[in-house]
Formats: sequence, C-alpha cells, structure tokens
Amino acid sequence: MPMPDKRKGETGKQGNRGKGKAGRGLSPFSDSLVSKQRGRTVSIIGAGRLGSALALALGARGFRVEAIASRRLGSARRACGLVGAQTRALSLAQLDRLSPTSIIFITTPDDAIEQTAQQLATKIKWSGSGCVALHASGALSSEALSSLRAIKFSTGSMHPLISVSDPRTGAQGLGKAHYCIEGQPQAVRLARSLVRELGGQSFSIRTRDKALYHAAAVMSSGHMVALFDLATELLARCGLSEKQSRAALLPLMQSTLENLSTHAPPRALTGTFARADLSTVNKHLDALRELKTPDALAAYILLGQRSLELAKKNGADISMLKKIARALKEALKQKQ
Repeated sequence: MPMPDKRKGETGKQGNRGKGKAGRGLSPFSDSLVSKQRGRTVSIIGAGRLGSALALALGARGFRVEAIASRRLGSARRACGLVGAQTRALSLAQLDRLSPTSIIFITTPDDAIEQTAQQLATKIKWSGSGCVALHASGALSSEALSSLRAIKFSTGSMHPLISVSDPRTGAQGLGKAHYCIEGQPQAVRLARSLVRELGGQSFSIRTRDKALYHAAAVMSSGHMVALFDLATELLARCGLSEKQSRAALLPLMQSTLENLSTHAPPRALTGTFARADLSTVNKHLDALRELKTPDALAAYILLGQRSLELAKKNGADISMLKKIARALKEALKQKQ
C-alpha cells in the first residue's frame, strides 16, 4: 500500500501534484544539504536509453550533468554527445575520476546495480555526506545501494513507469510518467522534488513490496507486448502479413487503452467475455486447439478466467459465466 507523505496536503499516492518551483521561483533543493554543498549537479552511471533520457531531461531543467559513465567508454561518449560538451564521459574503470555531485543516478541493468554501487563506494575520492544516490530499477529496492549508504550517501530508488525506446522521446515521456519512490527519508524527499521538476507524479511503497510492484508493471507493459505478438501470430495464420496484422490490431489496442483511461476495468471490458457468449468461447477454444500453439491457448484460458471476474462485476449473466468457466477449466485440463 502507498505510504503516507508527512508533508501537508500530500500522500504517497498523490504526493506530486504540486508544481515544485514553478510559480514560486524557488528550487525544491534550496533548503537541502545537497544544494548547500554541491548545487544542482548530477552524475549518471549507465548510458543506456533510460540513463541518456534522464540526462537529457534533467539537463533541460537546469541541472548540470557532470558525468555519464558506462562499461564501455564509447557508449558514455555517445550519451554525452546528446547532453552537451560540459558533460564528461567515463568508463566504469574510471570512476575514481568522478567529480563530487549532489546526486548519483545508477541506471545500469538490474543485475549490475549492486556491483556498480560497490565500485563507486571503493573508487570515489569524496564523502557521500549530504548526497543522494538513486537507482532506477523497478524490481530492486534501495537495499541494493547499501555499500553507498555505508559511506554516508542517502539511498533510494526512483523508477519511472514508462517505456523508453530512445533517449529523445524518452526524455519527453519522463515528464508525463508516474514514479515509484522508496528509500531513506532524505533520498525520498529529493526524489519527489526531482519528479516535480520533471513534471511527473510520484507515489511511495514499502521497500519489501518492490518486486510485487514491478511484476504489476511488467504485466501491464512487457506482457502486453507479448500478447500483441501472440495476436499478430494468430492473424498471420489467417493469411495476413506481419505488417497487416499490426496495422489491424493497433487501433483495437488503442481503443482499449482509451476505454481504460475513462472507465474501471469491469466497465472497459468489451467483447465475448463481457457478453458471456459461450458459443463464441467454444469456437475460440476449438480453433486454438487445432492451431497447436500451446502458449496461445494457455494465455486465452488464463486471461479468460480473469475476464470472467470482470464480467461478473459488470452484471453479465451468471449462469452463462459459470458455463464458460467450466469450458475454460476443461480446456486447461485437456492441455495439461
């Protein structure tokens, strides 16, 4: 559950509806230890799409991006080329050259975050007192930065709920995203301020719930892509090209997202399961069995069972829903 924000008028769930410095002419960092020591400076460790997008977005909002570091120096140089000449490119082997900054972001792949934090802790030549280290993983908690906490950094995680396909569009998208934030109090406060400056909104969760939170994110994004791929494969079996399949299905997916933007899931559900159409479900199951694509049949059954729950909440015929449930259960038993 979202944790309450102690500041007046905010909660962990709705803690970023304010405009930060906009309208007041003041920086949210004006009263922090960070601003007093090192100003609005940031270094980013990880030169992938998210790290590069974050560097662009923060640079556009007045932060000085001191350095971008990557395992390969060439990757860091490419990212710095997007941000500006003042940003220094470093390899991970050169972390001892990292200048003092108020914020360090680690945007490496998840399995490299803890090791990267350990490298930073042993190589940087300045104290982390008054500074904040954040990582951008959805699955890992701030505990992954414990080695930096040991050298006086305040640590946290700040994960944007957004899909970043390239740095430039990603930098724009960061201003519309919701961010999941957790960690030590100073890191959480600063992360919320960053989100406000970026134009997004934030919420906080318990550290122990980080993996569950990320599973929800994967189901609504990565698994949606996987479902779309399955659907295009089924249309290909009907004779459509991949290009035709995508063109046909994308407007349907977009209209579903539009429904979800204005209605709760039970009301947004349309089609066969919303109507409790048993005969159509049976036709679908027969067609999928003949296709001999086990993952497509399994996905249809499991998601169909969830759709039945939504249809029930929306007032569909209970007797027909029970018959559909039996048909799905029988199909699952036959598949096994």
